[in-house]
Amino acid sequence: MTPRRLQILTITLALLPALALGLRFAIQGIGANPVEDLTHVSGEWALRLLLLSLAVTPARRWFGWKRVAPLRRTLGLAAFAYAATHLVVWAGIDLGLDGDAILEDLTERPYVMAGMGAFVILLALAITSTRRWMKQLGPRWVRLHRLVYAAAALGVLHHAWLLKADLRPAFIHAGVLAALLAARLAWRFRFRTQS
Repeated sequence: MTPRRLQILTITLALLPALALGLRFAIQGIGANPVEDLTHVSGEWALRLLLLSLAVTPARRWFGWKRVAPLRRTLGLAAFAYAATHLVVWAGIDLGLDGDAILEDLTERPYVMAGMGAFVILLALAITSTRRWMKQLGPRWVRLHRLVYAAAALGVLHHAWLLKADLRPAFIHAGVLAALLAARLAWRFRFRTQS
């Protein structure tokens, strides 16, 4: 598969959750709580796509899948798009852009603080994801983009605090993130022992 086709396939697959929700709304109606549906789908897929973007580098390094390298940015930007949708649904639709209500949520609900922290990091990474920013920031670009792990950890925490009863999805996301961090650290250790 050519790199261009792989990119198109990745973008198509990243759009599927949003298309599926839209199709469900079109066929079955918006249901009793469409805001909750929009919030959950956008938030869960933001986290899943972010974890997938973090899996690209270990897949490239450990399995030699060099063709997947450009997908890291594609998946990261897709994760940001879902996270931005999540934020817009929460602040714009759920809270009606009520500044007092938004500030109250941000200062009194830890899960909102964690989610906003993750979003701010993702926003900075999305803005600086272009080649122009890579060139402009030089080695600092790599250091900045390592913050993606902090965004993922905050995203996992945000999700875990939101869950009331069944914590299994949060444990799965936390386990995936821990495995990805372990793969990164193992590669670094392997590289140091070989040099």
